Amino acid sequence: MVLHEKPLPDFVREHNIDQVTLDIIENALKNIRYEMDRVLVTTAVSPIIREQADEFPLIADRKGRMIVGQFGSPVDTVLAHSPYRVEDLKDGDVIATNDPYMMDGSTSHLPDILLVRPIFYDGDHIGYALQWGNLMDVGGSTAGSIPIDARSIYEEGVRMPPVKLYDGGKLNEDVLRFFCHNSRTPRETRADIMAIAAGTAAGAQRVKDICDRFGKDTYLEACDALLDRTRRSVIELIRKYIPEGQRFEFEDYTDDDGLGNGPIKLKLAMWREGDTLNLDWTGTDAQVPGPVNFLLNKRMFQMFAGVFLISAFDPTILFNDGYEDIINVTIPEGSVLQPKDPAPLSNRLVVMARLFDVLGAVYAKAIGFQVSGSYGTSPNFVYSGVKPTGEPFQTMEILYGGIPAIMGKDGLDGHSWWPEFLAVPAEYMETYYPLIVEEYRARIDSGGAGLYRGGCGIKKVYRFLADGRITYQDDRYHTYPYGVGGGKPGASSKKTLIRANGETVELPSKVRDVPVFAGDRLIFETAGAGGVGDPLERDPELVAKDVRWNLVSREAARRDYGVVLKDDGSVDAAATEAERAKIRATRGPLPEFDHGDLPPLEELSRIVAATRRSFNEWLSHELGRTRLNGVS
Repeated sequence: MVLHEKPLPDFVREHNIDQVTLDIIENALKNIRYEMDRVLVTTAVSPIIREQADEFPLIADRKGRMIVGQFGSPVDTVLAHSPYRVEDLKDGDVIATNDPYMMDGSTSHLPDILLVRPIFYDGDHIGYALQWGNLMDVGGSTAGSIPIDARSIYEEGVRMPPVKLYDGGKLNEDVLRFFCHNSRTPRETRADIMAIAAGTAAGAQRVKDICDRFGKDTYLEACDALLDRTRRSVIELIRKYIPEGQRFEFEDYTDDDGLGNGPIKLKLAMWREGDTLNLDWTGTDAQVPGPVNFLLNKRMFQMFAGVFLISAFDPTILFNDGYEDIINVTIPEGSVLQPKDPAPLSNRLVVMARLFDVLGAVYAKAIGFQVSGSYGTSPNFVYSGVKPTGEPFQTMEILYGGIPAIMGKDGLDGHSWWPEFLAVPAEYMETYYPLIVEEYRARIDSGGAGLYRGGCGIKKVYRFLADGRITYQDDRYHTYPYGVGGGKPGASSKKTLIRANGETVELPSKVRDVPVFAGDRLIFETAGAGGVGDPLERDPELVAKDVRWNLVSREAARRDYGVVLKDDGSVDAAATEAERAKIRATRGPLPEFDHGDLPPLEELSRIVAATRRSFNEWLSHELGRTRLNGVS
């Protein structure tokens, strides 16, 4: 078989480097990535970076190709949209940008700022150190710069084109001052940007250290060899696990765009031709007026597609841009995955996370294993206002939910889609902001029942100690995380505001600038994940353990699993056998995919629109009441 029909990348050749040296350099580069992480998270100020590690480092070769990292390198795109040429760059330069449209979606909304530092050794350009981080605020029409009702990116914050933050090692104070002046949190913004720059400096220095040890030429040869090795390894995975000549398709829906438009379909087809894997998003819905559009960078999605194979079958393979040419990606222009400038992008994680569900389901069909649907986004929460001392405040955090079950393993409870993300400690929030976290736990009965249970969402209860406003984004309020192979869907998300006077209001999954007052509470409940396999086949002792750990209620144990428990919590074996026989006799065939009890799409669309209209009317009334009471 011909390995590949297209011209081969320049790194595909015999390499003049021994495997021991190559392995040492590979592990050194991996450690550089982690050191860049530590430099940033220990010097940043905002909780979203310092506590949650919402940042990603990357080392690229001199042609801008990612050698180690996570998302693929945007170096070529950044330079193409800048006034700088590669040959004009010098040691100590750092290019900064936060505009997704000028990076083709390599970062996906304005709060994500990217710094690109070229690396030089003995006067020769040998690569790049990159790092991006999620800033707390970059301006725009609402605190946190993620307005749910934005209709263009101009409402979402200040846009900085590629510009030199450092020129030959000298900080451009005017650029930094201008950018921070547009933020509601200028102190945190400046500190975080400087911390990101420090991370890139650490990465560049460690690459130079490798050159000191092994020589520049050996390092450059190692970069090519690592790209080549990853490419060959991914080709083997594709050959081994993806059947040739078959087409695999799946579609799922995100709820809405924050303006009442939805549900929004994502559809993916996958097939293999020789050594090439084709992924086609044709059939995905058009871009929407609201800010859930996700400008999907093709190289980033190629990385996602390869990482899935690597993680599932051989985690020893290094993630890098080596397999870029063997994965073809088609994304229709003007779709919700390829919106046109200036479509809003701030709440793009709703679509981004659902993309993982769809990709996982397509792979599951091709490879023959089962994986359920997830909580389907990265919920974020912003609380801002003025402390009783008169000091303004603004906090932001990302919350998590149920991770899919797979055949052979339960889903993770209250976990992030990004494995290295952390939760903000309640103690941190309570120390620096006027609130109390009254409860933070896995949400009972939110994981879909199955032979393998879906991960549970989280329940977090905030009590506000100062008047202010809250903004948050979530999803899976109108839809459910699907179950697979007889597994049941996970629970949808839910948000409840309880006023200090006892008034209770159910809120939708996406709100902005809702007024809250001292003594009010917000119950923030995220969605779970679907189950995999027949729940009646689950080991009753595992169900009893889930009940003891408050992940499953006694009622759900009996209703969904047919497990009857004694007063002491132990399994009543005879009653369980009888209960399961009764359920089997009355239920119908088990569906391959169970999306829950949903109405037809047209009816669901009307429900989505009506929910948004009802909320907008309520919010208008609340804002009017706030104004009359003299609270801003």
